[in-house]
Amino acid sequence: MTDTFTDVLEAPQPVPPTDDKPRSLKAKADRSDLPFRIGTRTAASGVLAIMLLVGIFLLIQGGQALTADGPIKFLTTQSWEPNSGVFGIAAVILGSIFIALTAIFFAVPLATGTALYISEYAPRQIKQGLITLVDLMAAVPSVVYGLWGLKALQPNILNVSQFIATWFGWIPIFHVDGFDSSDPLSSPTIFTASTFVIGLVVGMMVAPITCSIMREVFTQAPIGEREGALALGATRWGMIRQVVIPFGRGGMIGGTMLGLGRALGETIAVALIVSPIYQIQPQILKSGTSTISALIALRYSESSPFEISALMAAGLALFVLTLIVNFGASLIIARSRSGASSD
Repeated sequence: MTDTFTDVLEAPQPVPPTDDKPRSLKAKADRSDLPFRIGTRTAASGVLAIMLLVGIFLLIQGGQALTADGPIKFLTTQSWEPNSGVFGIAAVILGSIFIALTAIFFAVPLATGTALYISEYAPRQIKQGLITLVDLMAAVPSVVYGLWGLKALQPNILNVSQFIATWFGWIPIFHVDGFDSSDPLSSPTIFTASTFVIGLVVGMMVAPITCSIMREVFTQAPIGEREGALALGATRWGMIRQVVIPFGRGGMIGGTMLGLGRALGETIAVALIVSPIYQIQPQILKSGTSTISALIALRYSESSPFEISALMAAGLALFVLTLIVNFGASLIIARSRSGASSD
């Protein structure tokens, strides 16, 4: 009798069917929020509309040059002689990419180290001052960086270029045609206005922007995971390596790509230093290169109507390339853990 009663008590009881459904939560909009929502949506729509109009304008203005020989030949031709019918952006677009990659090569380690120091190591008394200093560096006009690179950096960096070419010239990108390391009278002017020099200047320009993005991401690393790592015996660097950097990896990549987008479009600093040539120059230490932005800045004022159309087509190519890089950075940040945390 007792066992039967116990079995009855322990037997699972059928759950009666219910009509319960997940309740949807809706925030009640306040009237004061309405102007803000309208304003933000209008601003966002306005930005997209302006970008679309810029693209349409460049496409219309550059249509004459694009249809002259076709867009494929425009993208694959190195020479730039629109009035002679031989022109293309193969050399300048690759020059833009080489300079941007060189800039990112130097800017990313500098930006990462600075961001980690400010967010993890700097004393509170100087942290805000360092943040302000980095932000002010991002606001310095590009012409100032260009003059600094032309008058201060370039004369003092030629020996470094010569050293790299002497000891690492067996690597194709560091080889310099016409340079003889055994000749004591060899002129260092062969290294002026090179991709290496311009890349250093542009790298100094994009480092503050990249640093600011990385610093914001590093400071968002969860405090619980930080304290947990330290409580388990990790050193500060161990905590940074195991918690902060993995959390901010997406932001680091996104900040790097945003810096790359700015490096691709930098104009004045490049135009002040560059020695323009219109052929593909893969030797980054050798004098002579060019970019799309410098081409437009240097040629626009003295161009014929057809050449202006060709410059507009070149600007369209740079516009599309920059959009691809920036949208790629946005997608990486949004898909990363740090980007999802900040939404």
